Amino acid sequence: MAALLHLRLNSSLLPSSSSHPSLRRRPCRRPVAPSTRISAKIREIFMPALSSTMTEGKIVSWVKSEGDRLAKGESVVVVESDKADMDVETFYDGYLAAIMVEEGGVAPVGSAIALLAESEDEIPLAKSQASSSSSAVAASPPPADAPASTTSVQTLAPSPPEPSPVAASSSTHPASDGGRIVATPYAKKLAKDLKVDLAGVAGTGPMGRIVAKDVEAAAAAAVASVPSVPSKAVVGSVSAKAPTPLAIELGTVVSFTTMQGAVSKNMVESLSVPTFRVGYTITTNALDDLYKKIKSKGVTMTALLAKATAIALTKHPVVNSSCRDGKSFTYNSSINIAVAVAIDGGLITPVLQDADKVDIYSLSRKWKELVDKARAKQLQPHEYSTGTFTLSNLGMFGVDRFDAILPPGTGAIMAVGASQPTVVAAKDGRIGLKSQMQVNVTADHRVIYGADLAAFLQTLAKIIEEPSDLTL
Repeated sequence: MAALLHLRLNSSLLPSSSSHPSLRRRPCRRPVAPSTRISAKIREIFMPALSSTMTEGKIVSWVKSEGDRLAKGESVVVVESDKADMDVETFYDGYLAAIMVEEGGVAPVGSAIALLAESEDEIPLAKSQASSSSSAVAASPPPADAPASTTSVQTLAPSPPEPSPVAASSSTHPASDGGRIVATPYAKKLAKDLKVDLAGVAGTGPMGRIVAKDVEAAAAAAVASVPSVPSKAVVGSVSAKAPTPLAIELGTVVSFTTMQGAVSKNMVESLSVPTFRVGYTITTNALDDLYKKIKSKGVTMTALLAKATAIALTKHPVVNSSCRDGKSFTYNSSINIAVAVAIDGGLITPVLQDADKVDIYSLSRKWKELVDKARAKQLQPHEYSTGTFTLSNLGMFGVDRFDAILPPGTGAIMAVGASQPTVVAAKDGRIGLKSQMQVNVTADHRVIYGADLAAFLQTLAKIIEEPSDLTL
C-alpha cells in the first residue's frame, strides 16, 4: 500500500507565475548575501497523514538510501501509522539527499523526514541544510501562516495498494520493477529480521510480489541447508510469523507503539460517553449444526455471527446509529460490522461492509482477506475505520462472558463468549443439554435505550436459533 509523499519546495529561486498553483512566493528561511544566488531546488519530504486519526508516524524502513536516484511514483519509505504499514512514494524526480529521521524514529505528521535534491550537485547543500535544521525537525512543524516557512504543502491522496505491472524486460527477477524488488512492507520487515536476501526469493503474490509466506519459506530453506545449526535455533527462526521477542526484563519501562498509542487515545475518549450494558443467553445448537455443514465451503463462524448481527440490525436501525457531537445522532445508511482482531502490538477492527447484503460465502472470503491484511498491517483506512457496529469475540479462548469498551463514533459493541454445553430446563419441566453462549452489548445511552437493546437481542437470538436465513 502506498501513499504519495508530501513535498515542499525550499529554494531561493522563486517559481514563476506559471509554476504549480500550490506554490506561493515567500521569503527564504535564511537571508542570502546579495552577491550570492542559489538556484538549487531542495524539497522537504514530509511525514504524510495516512489516516484521519494519524498525528504521528514511525519510520519502519527506508526503501532507498541517501544518494539514490528517485523517479516519480517510486517507493521511498515504509511508514507505520496508527493502524497499518504503508509504502510511501515520491511525487518528484530527484535524489534522496539526506535522511532526517532514521528507521525506528517517530515524527509528527507534516514534519520533514528527509530532503530531496533535484541534482547530484545539490546533495551536499541538502546535507548541510539537514544538519543545521536537525533540531527543528524534532519539534512540531511551524504553523501554515508563519512568515518563516517557504511554500505551501501539497496534500495528495493515497495511491492504489498494488504495484504497477512488471515489464518483462525490466529484470530477470519475477518480483522486480525497474531493478527494485517488489514486496509487501511486512515481507520486507520480516526479511530484515530473518536476514533473508529478497533478491533470491520468488514471490507468489500478485504480479510476482513477495509476501510474508515467501520470506518464511526462504528462511526455512536456508536453515534446512545448514545441518550444523542447533535445533533450538531452527525453531526460534521459523516457527512464528514474526520474530520471537527477547525475554522481558521485569521492571523496564516500554513506550507505546504507534498502534498502542492510538488504542489508548480511543479508549480514553470512550470514557466521555455514557454507556450501559445488557446481557443475553442464546442457544447455538442450530447455528453449530449449520456451521458444520458449510465449514468445508470456506465459511467461518465469525462471518456467520456478523451476518446474523447485520440481519438483526436491519430491524433495529437505532442500534446501528451513532452520536458524534452530543446534540444529534445519525441513522447510518450502511450496516458495516467491525470485528476486533488482536495482532502483534495492538488491536484493530477490520470492517465487513454492507454485511446484511453480502452472501455468507462472499462474506467469509472477505473476512479471511481482511484478517490476512490486518496481520500484515496492510489494511487501507476505509477497511478499518468505517464500522457502524462492532463485534468482539473471545469465545475461542474459552471465555464465557466479558464486557467490551465502546469504540468512539459508534453506537454499540457486542462481546461474544464461548458456546458451551449447558443443562437447561424446558417450559414443560423436562431437563436437557443445550449449547449456549453469553453475549453482552455495550451501548451509547444518549441514543440507545434498554428496551432498544432488549428487542435487538431478542431478534438476534431468534436468527441464531433458526439460522436458515443466513445462507440465503
